[in-house]
Amino acid sequence: NMDFEKIEQAYTYLLENVQVIQSDLATNFYDALVEQNSIYLDGETNLEQVKENNQALKRLALRKEEWLKTYQFLLMKAGQTEPLQANHQFTPDAIALLLVIVVEELLHKEEISILEIGSGMGILGATFLTSLAKKVDYLGIEVDDLLIDLAASMADVIGLQAGFVQGDAVRPQMLKESDVVISDLPVGYYPDDAIASRYQVASSQEHTYAHHLLMEQGLKYLKSDGYAIFLAPSDLLTSPQSDLLKGWL
Repeated sequence: NMDFEKIEQAYTYLLENVQVIQSDLATNFYDALVEQNSIYLDGETNLEQVKENNQALKRLALRKEEWLKTYQFLLMKAGQTEPLQANHQFTPDAIALLLVIVVEELLHKEEISILEIGSGMGILGATFLTSLAKKVDYLGIEVDDLLIDLAASMADVIGLQAGFVQGDAVRPQMLKESDVVISDLPVGYYPDDAIASRYQVASSQEHTYAHHLLMEQGLKYLKSDGYAIFLAPSDLLTSPQSDLLKGWL
């Protein structure tokens, strides 16, 4: 079971450090958190308060799931003061844990590979790595460089074996086939019609929905006996472009 008293203490130390670093570097919360993670791992900083708090953090000896929970609380706090666009927000915990159960039920192998498309802050990936009763080979692909830095640095602190690659998942990538392809789909229009036109779901009337393109592309990285799991908008099958998606399905 998780020790919520420890999590609360860790949250307090982390929040204070991020705020100290933020004012020292005159930067945003998320960049300051990446910096904090890096200082925590290598200990290099002239900021005494940050150094002391990091020593106290290490003494707490958080377990992996406690670290993850601490980061979730911290990112929720950040979302109140410096909200990210909707597509960059992390997958809610209850949904992430539901997906863990789905993957446990579908795949009865000891070792599985997971590819996450649009891995964002890496919270969903971290949930798989801390909660699945399996050995997981995880790779996240994400276009936004700040989110990649954030995800990779948090995974390092938590102590997770996670791989991340920066790239636009709609464009063809050199990625190996996985047992599970998962995506909390970013919703919106894809700006590059030339790229989109190569897809079956492409719209000839307007920009194509990015979430449709990612579903079609995602299946290309799936093993023949694998599972693709997509978190999609509720109007997926009734939207103006839904006939294009149904035609492909």
